Amino acid sequence: MTTAKDLFVLAVRSRREQAVGQGDLSLALAGAELIDLLGAGGLALEDGLLVPGGAPAPDDRLLGEAGALIVRQAPYESVEDWLWRRGRDLAATYQSALEADGELAPKAPGRLSFGARRVEAVDTPALHGAVERWERREPVLTALASVVGIGGGPSDEEPGLDDDAATAVVAAVHDAVMELEAVRQRRTIENAAFANLWRGP
Repeated sequence: MTTAKDLFVLAVRSRREQAVGQGDLSLALAGAELIDLLGAGGLALEDGLLVPGGAPAPDDRLLGEAGALIVRQAPYESVEDWLWRRGRDLAATYQSALEADGELAPKAPGRLSFGARRVEAVDTPALHGAVERWERREPVLTALASVVGIGGGPSDEEPGLDDDAATAVVAAVHDAVMELEAVRQRRTIENAAFANLWRGP
């Protein structure tokens, strides 16, 4: 599977008490797509901008959709702009696709939930591949998972990313997730202040 699909499966399998945020995961999935496209030559990162490459369209449908959305003419798009544009509701898109492919199945209440329905990973070769990639601490997958809180924070013992473009994308995903969290906190404070205003002294 692609890095994005592996990441989604890991998010579903995560046993963290607090569910992985759908917005956070959507941003990380968009970043995972970028890294796979960069690795395949579908685009290049030049001066912080995503420049389309000459590689053929990926076989994976969702990755192909991502590649088709790349801005093809100058001025090209920044990584940050791509994450916010492509990442909108992307977790729900991946859930639907993986369910359609038989990689996810409905789950009774009590597990992580993305959207209205709860799902679990099905025991398939794709699941085994994602788990194997995770267990050998593949740097890109580990870094993206860490950004959304899967497996705890990064460890000094984990291998670092040896690709400048992948490093830049992971950093952009981290910044976007932090920005999203800041928006959430600001809304919480504003809502609390509004409630207090109506409650009165």
